Amino acid sequence: MLRSIFPHPLLSIVLWIIWLLLNNTIAAGHILLGALLAVFIPWFSAGFWQEKVTIKRPWLMVKYIFVVIYQIIVANIMVARLILTNQNKLQPGFLYVPLELTSPIAISLLANTISLTPGTVSCDLTDDKKSLLIHALHITDADATVAEIKQSFEKPLKEIFN
Repeated sequence: MLRSIFPHPLLSIVLWIIWLLLNNTIAAGHILLGALLAVFIPWFSAGFWQEKVTIKRPWLMVKYIFVVIYQIIVANIMVARLILTNQNKLQPGFLYVPLELTSPIAISLLANTISLTPGTVSCDLTDDKKSLLIHALHITDADATVAEIKQSFEKPLKEIFN
């Protein structure tokens, strides 16, 4: 019964918190409207979800969020430095990151995390879903870049979802 009302309870909580943060208020009207949206959006969209989202280790998801925030800050500084000092020496390029992830949700989170980090963007997923094509603003060592992505982002997602 409760699962039919809240098909994705964690998503409902996150949506409600994001609503309150975006509106920068905890007024009663916003609390109520945010709660209604947080219940109805997952409820209406439940039929479109191909798989049930199962987070095996939610505490690792919190840690992952902090790692991503840290990586975004570091990448902002690095991109600003590259743009302001070595704009003519940039070495942009594409690289493939071989994936160990199998869950579509985990692969999607990895691709979105990479795109959120300044200086990189996820471009394509191979048909066999075993590699992710990424464009980077500056690549000096492709193997090191792939290793960093796998260590910083893919490994924690694998622990969270597998």
